[in-house]
Amino acid sequence: MHEQPTHDRRTPEQPTYDRPTPERPTHDRPTGPLSGVRVVDLSRVVMGPFATQILADQGADVVMIEAAGGDTNRVMGPGPVPQFSGVALNMLRNKRSVSLDLKDAEQAAVVRGLIAEADVVVATMLPGTLRRLGLDYESIRTLSPEIVYCQAQGWPLGSPAEDFPAYDDIIQAAVGVGDMMDRVTGEPVLLPTIFADKVCGLALAQAVTAALFHKSRTGQGQHVEVPMVQAMTAFMLAEHGSGAIPEPPTPEGDLPTTGYPRVMTPERRPQRTADGWIQILPYHPSHFLAIFKDAGETHLLEDPRFADLASAIKHAPELYPIMREVVKRRTTREWLDFCHGAGIPAVRMATLQGLVDELPLAEHPTAGTYRTLPPTANFSRTPANVRRPAPAIGEHTVEALADGSVWSNGSVHDDERTSACAD
Repeated sequence: MHEQPTHDRRTPEQPTYDRPTPERPTHDRPTGPLSGVRVVDLSRVVMGPFATQILADQGADVVMIEAAGGDTNRVMGPGPVPQFSGVALNMLRNKRSVSLDLKDAEQAAVVRGLIAEADVVVATMLPGTLRRLGLDYESIRTLSPEIVYCQAQGWPLGSPAEDFPAYDDIIQAAVGVGDMMDRVTGEPVLLPTIFADKVCGLALAQAVTAALFHKSRTGQGQHVEVPMVQAMTAFMLAEHGSGAIPEPPTPEGDLPTTGYPRVMTPERRPQRTADGWIQILPYHPSHFLAIFKDAGETHLLEDPRFADLASAIKHAPELYPIMREVVKRRTTREWLDFCHGAGIPAVRMATLQGLVDELPLAEHPTAGTYRTLPPTANFSRTPANVRRPAPAIGEHTVEALADGSVWSNGSVHDDERTSACAD
């Protein structure tokens, strides 16, 4: 069994997050670049909620529409109390929850009322379901012509598969992850993370902000679509299209034309040191030379396999095992010091628990103390902030049913109305 690295062996060179006294998120005004943008969230599980978490962290006023039983992410894994899994505590932060039955005409009308005052709709329901509920783009734009309506589903709209259910496992298989892993490990397994959901969530958030930028310049809303298969195909083939992209294809020796050779090998993995695990990446030929020279492996200094970058990439599957044998001879600390001095990329291998232990603490009014995930980006003038804890299911339904006052009073819309009244 592999030795597990311990948390207290992490290096000062690796990023860490301070651990302050637990704080309770407040209802302070947002400070992010999307402050004042109103978002109606018609998404489920992870892809859409991850996207709207990013938007909310960056200042958007997000109202999510949940069924009476709450979203799936509320029960994805353990949590301290019902409704609040470890996933939900971060993914639902900075949002409000309105619980409505979209099949009920009166309650669906409440949703349309919220959309009428919103800037953005994010929807990940199946296209056919959205049409039946009257919440598709064509229906919504008659209500709000300037809306930015961003939807995501497994396959492109208009394709025979547009209404096929698409979970992460399905999309990973559909875009070649199983094939990639088969070629590396000998078995067509999937990556043990909800890879496609999170990548497409990032694409969804970026698409929303791009459409908002266009709207800020022209006043025009639009329909934006993120088909998961399309986004993930672009992601996977960015490097793995490789020699198959030119027409005709350009093979390299007897290697398949698809797949980036340097990473398509089981030899690409962390290296064991004398006391733990490290990841050293001798990316350039000079890095290999420096390591082998310092280790006394002088017979390798003239090896043509790392004569230049192209050759080192081509022969990476042969060079990585040699590296592993050399790395065993010294401690992790010794290798880190050497690599950092020589300009060679290197880092101590972290554990998931070690990453969690470094997260700052916050206090949730129901779930108690929890650890907050960092935002996906840092802004110098408009920093992201956590201002609201994850809400209970339907926590803000009463305000929505009463008079639609669920939106923040300090939104850009209210500022515009105040300015109009003053004129």
